[in-house]
Amino acid sequence: MSHILVLYYSRYGATAEMARQVARGVESTSLTARLRTLPPVSTICEATADSIPESGPPYATTEDLRDCAGLALGSPTRFGNMAAPVKYFLDGTSSLWLGGALAGKPAGVFTSTSSLHGGQETTLLSMMLPLLHHGMLITGLPFSETDLLHTRSGGTPYGPSHLAGTESNLPLTDEERRLCHALGKRLAETAAKLARGRD
Repeated sequence: MSHILVLYYSRYGATAEMARQVARGVESTSLTARLRTLPPVSTICEATADSIPESGPPYATTEDLRDCAGLALGSPTRFGNMAAPVKYFLDGTSSLWLGGALAGKPAGVFTSTSSLHGGQETTLLSMMLPLLHHGMLITGLPFSETDLLHTRSGGTPYGPSHLAGTESNLPLTDEERRLCHALGKRLAETAAKLARGRD
């Protein structure tokens, strides 16, 4: 378990870019990042699609989650909550919960919204809830990350956030990028310390 799973759903690409920045933070340490994405939830019953996305990282499996040393979970905001594909995936992890597979592993969350007050913090909190039920150790961002004090875009102590704009086309700011990097690094360093403590 020498990798941090960076798991996300992205519709317009902003959350995917955040995931890449979190992964860079992970890989600035001795651990590696495993990028995985989630497919959209179909509105058609029993709809089928290729099990491999047309582009980007592979779709996540529960085995990806079981085998990780830590988790960074990202979702765009949907009415102050995580997007349906993220909730749908998490709802299918009961077997991991029954076996305590995620208990004691560090986790962090990140999000992107179209408006500055579009529910960034409530979305991050909504993603934490199932992770807490799994017994994961939630790591936020401390205010020693001084970008939290100066950002005029995204960024919260609950986890990195991004202001994508009403057209969902604003690039990540320098502060948002550094906060994503900081989360990845913090998760990896925490996972490494926990592993040393078990040796």
